[in-house]
Amino acid sequence: MSKIKEVSDKIKEEVCQVFKGNTDVVDMVLACLFAGGHVLLEDVPGTGKTVLAKSVAKASGLEFSRIQCTPDLMPSDVTGSSVWLPDSKSFEFRAGPVMASIVLVDELNRATPRTQSALLECMAENQVSVDGIRHELEKPFFVLATENPVESEGTFPLPEAQKDRFMMTLSMGYPSEAEEAEIITAQRSLIHPVENVKAVVAKNDILEAMKEAVEIHVDDAVLSYLISLTKASRNDLRIAAGVSPRGSIALYKACQAYAAVNGRTFVTPEDVKLLALPVFRKRIILTSDSLLKGYTADKIINELIETVPVPAFRAHV
Repeated sequence: MSKIKEVSDKIKEEVCQVFKGNTDVVDMVLACLFAGGHVLLEDVPGTGKTVLAKSVAKASGLEFSRIQCTPDLMPSDVTGSSVWLPDSKSFEFRAGPVMASIVLVDELNRATPRTQSALLECMAENQVSVDGIRHELEKPFFVLATENPVESEGTFPLPEAQKDRFMMTLSMGYPSEAEEAEIITAQRSLIHPVENVKAVVAKNDILEAMKEAVEIHVDDAVLSYLISLTKASRNDLRIAAGVSPRGSIALYKACQAYAAVNGRTFVTPEDVKLLALPVFRKRIILTSDSLLKGYTADKIINELIETVPVPAFRAHV
C-alpha cells in the first residue's frame, strides 16, 4: 500500500466516526490537503462543515487554529502583529491564528474585504508580511474555509482573486435518513463527538504523502482532455471569464492526489470529470445575460463535462 493511501485511509476512518454524510467529500478534502491546496466548504448552516474541518484537523495530528470571521475582524487579528516591549525597547512579533498547519476560517464571507485579502498572501505564498518582515508559514499549510451561500445580510462577497486561491469548492448536501439518525443519536452525550477524534497520523506522514502525490502519473491523453475542458470554458459564450491556467494547474494537482487517495498510481479521465466541477465552480464568471436566463456555474460546467469528448485511455501500471 502506498504511503498516501495508508495515511488517507487512517484519517478517513477516524473522521467518518463523527462526520456522517457524503464520504466522497472527505476524499476530496484529503486530496486538497495532499496536493497543497485549500478548500472552501459552501453549504447551508448545520450540514457539518465545521465538524468535517475540525475532525480532519484533529485526525491529521497537525497544529490547528480557528478564525471566527465577523465584520469587525481586523487583518492583524488573522496574521498577527508587532508588539512594543518597553523593557527591551524593541518590537516583538506575536503570531496570529493563521500561523498553524490547518486553519479553519469559519464564515469567511462575514469578514470585510480588507480582512479577506489578508489571507491572499498566506494562501498563495505560504507567508505572512507584517511591518515589512516576512514570516514563513508551517508546511503543510491548509486552509479550510466555510461559507453560507444562502444568507446575505451582514456578509461580503468573496473577490474573484480570493475564490481562485481555493483548489476546490465543496458542498456536502443533506444526509440520508439513516445518516441523520446517526447524527442525532450521537449528540445524546454532553461531549460533542468531534472531541473524541484522535490523531492517527503525524506531521511527517502528511509531508511524505504530499511528496508522493506529485509523482502520480498523468497520461498525455488525460492532460489533453483536462486542457480541452478549460479551453471549452473560455470559448463558451455564456461565460464572461473562463478558467485560468491556475485553474488548470489546480485540477491537475487535485487529480493526482485524488488518484493516490484512491490507491492508484495514475490519473484517469473519470478523475478529471469528477473533480472539474468542484475545481471550476468558483473560477468562471457568467455573463449578465446568462444570469438573467437562469444559468448557474454548476449547470454550465456540467454541460461542458458532458460535451467535451472523453479520450481513449489505457491504464498506466
